[in-house]
Amino acid sequence: MQPRNMSMSGVVDLAAVKAANEAKAKAEQARAEAARQGNTGAVPPSSLVTDVDEAGFERDVLQRSTEVPVVIDFWAEWCEPCKQLSPVLERLAQEYNGRFVLAKIDVDANQMLMQQFGIQGIPAVFAVVAGQALPLFQGAAPEAQIRQTLDQLIQVGEERFGLTGIAVDPGAEAQGPADRPVPAGPYDALLEAAVQALDANDFAGAAQAYRNVLADDPGNTEAKLGLAQAELLGRVKAMDQTRVRKDAAERPDDVQAQIAAADLDLVGGHVEDAFGRLVETVRRTFGDDREAARVRLLELFEVIGGDDPRVTAARSALARVLF
Repeated sequence: MQPRNMSMSGVVDLAAVKAANEAKAKAEQARAEAARQGNTGAVPPSSLVTDVDEAGFERDVLQRSTEVPVVIDFWAEWCEPCKQLSPVLERLAQEYNGRFVLAKIDVDANQMLMQQFGIQGIPAVFAVVAGQALPLFQGAAPEAQIRQTLDQLIQVGEERFGLTGIAVDPGAEAQGPADRPVPAGPYDALLEAAVQALDANDFAGAAQAYRNVLADDPGNTEAKLGLAQAELLGRVKAMDQTRVRKDAAERPDDVQAQIAAADLDLVGGHVEDAFGRLVETVRRTFGDDREAARVRLLELFEVIGGDDPRVTAARSALARVLF
């Protein structure tokens, strides 16, 4: 695949006067506050390249783009051109030393973001500056062209938005786990309460306990998994299972009937059947119906866990029907 859109043409739309002035003001205010507190705001080199998902997109891309241009690399494990391009972008992020940061988004795991950006093929590279998106190029590209595009992007960020990049402290890399900030907590009591609620079949209470943890610590893996399980069990508890099976068999094009049957499949231990049912529903549908089936499938992935090979296979199958 040949690279496309390898230019900054059209960036005038991104650099609207009002947005530029607001971004400059925010950047200057942040720098002044950091200087007042004696804080350089320096980050370790490892933070120049991050894996971003749907849950962290606002924080790790939109909010960060008010400080520094964020380059987004849309990729997937099965994509051979991605394996050529991604290491180049990662190396350049380190070389440019804080003049831009790289956000890597796995399209298999974050297909809502893929759709929002209108991704038709990967690898695809976008930039976000002051909260506004700009397509850079699609497909693998020569390093010289990538450098030229990055230089133009950085220039736009500086001239139009006052984004001069972020400071990088190589010494911060040597900090051990004990020196790094730890998440707020502890959550043992809340998590134990959620487990007790699950044991008592109080699925709504369990879900709320898990939400309380996630409100304070959005990345808490145990709470994410528990919430997905509690919500699934709560839905199934309210079902007339015979009726759900009958509706799914008689109405194969009824998206809600297929979604309900997939929930039953999963609770019954028929994981591949649940995933296959929803992948097929996504393949046959469009618009809101397709999105509803896709979202439920992603929720069921959370129940099983992203490392499970059945989830990996289903993600690939989902990508094939979406692309």
